[in-house]
Amino acid sequence: MTKSELIAQLAAANPHLRQPDVELIVATIFDEITAALARGDRVELRGFGAFSAKRREPRTGRNPRTGAAVAVAGKAVPYFKPGKELRERINGGPPQKATSPAQGAASARVA
Repeated sequence: MTKSELIAQLAAANPHLRQPDVELIVATIFDEITAALARGDRVELRGFGAFSAKRREPRTGRNPRTGAAVAVAGKAVPYFKPGKELRERINGGPPQKATSPAQGAASARVA
């Protein structure tokens, strides 16, 4: 789903809101998440997940064409950790408990 598809879907689901208002709402949310990550804050949306910035230390990389060593500067990279509810909805419900092979064989004999 693209940003414009998200805006169109939200506008269709909320006919009392004008399209420009929905665009402003979506843009504001994304801007606030971006600004919080730039400040080094963590953004948690309950039931959805958490956004954070992880720090990567400087390192020595390799140029794939020449094989020469290249200094790669340290940087912050965005990281998303999905919440439990999101994982369950994607996987079709709560995870099933694993059974040992002995338990599985015993239940197969009973059935």
